[in-house]
Amino acid sequence: MDRIQYLSQFHLMRSLSENDLVEMDKLTIITTVPKRTFIQTPDTFVETLYFIKKGKVRLYRLSEEGKQFTLDILGAGNVFGEMDEISLGTRGLFIETVVESDICMMDKERFQIYLIQHPKFMMNMMKAISERLSNMSSLAQNLALGKLHDKIIHVLNELFGRFGVWNKGCEYGKIDMPLSHAEIAQLVGASREAVSVALKELADSGMLQVGFRSIAIHRDILTE
Repeated sequence: MDRIQYLSQFHLMRSLSENDLVEMDKLTIITTVPKRTFIQTPDTFVETLYFIKKGKVRLYRLSEEGKQFTLDILGAGNVFGEMDEISLGTRGLFIETVVESDICMMDKERFQIYLIQHPKFMMNMMKAISERLSNMSSLAQNLALGKLHDKIIHVLNELFGRFGVWNKGCEYGKIDMPLSHAEIAQLVGASREAVSVALKELADSGMLQVGFRSIAIHRDILTE
C-alpha cells in the first residue's frame, strides 16, 4: 500500500491534506513489530512519541518481586511515549506488542516544528492523549475502590470499548484479543487463582462467557 494512503487511514491523520500527509511521511518511520516483542524496556527508553497504526500494545511494570502489573492495553490510533513537554508516563515501563503491530515513530526535532505548523493535527493528538489519560484515571479509581468481581467487569468493559465485536443475534459481545486468566490478573492487581475463581462465578451467573483465552460479556452488563 502507498505510504501516504497508509497514513491517511490512521485517524490521527485524517484532518490533514494530501500535502500535509506528504510532509508527515518524511517525519514518520513505520515499523512492523512482531507479536510479543518489546518496543521499550526501562533500560532501552528513548525520548520519542509512538503512534499505533495497527495492532495492540501492552504497558506494564514489574514489582520488586518480579510480578507484572498491566497499566494499559492500547489499540490503533493511540499515542504513547515521551517528548519534552509531552509526557504520557511511559518512562520506566515495559511496552510490548500483544499482536503484530504497525508502529509509527517520530523524529523529535522535526515533529515539534510540524506540530506548531499544523494545529489541526495537534488538536487530534491532544484529543487522543486526553482520552487515554481519562481512561487511565477511570481505571485507577475503579481498581482502587471496587471489589474483585467489580474490578474484573470494569476492566473487561474498558477492553470491550476498545476491542469489542458483536456477532449478529448474539447476546454476548466478544473482546477481540486473546486474554488469559493471568493477563486479567495483571490488569486488576490480583492473583491468577483468585481471578480464575471470580471468572467462573461470573460465567456461572451468565454475566460472562469464558473460553480458552477468550472473554465475552453479556449485553446487559455492557449496557450498564
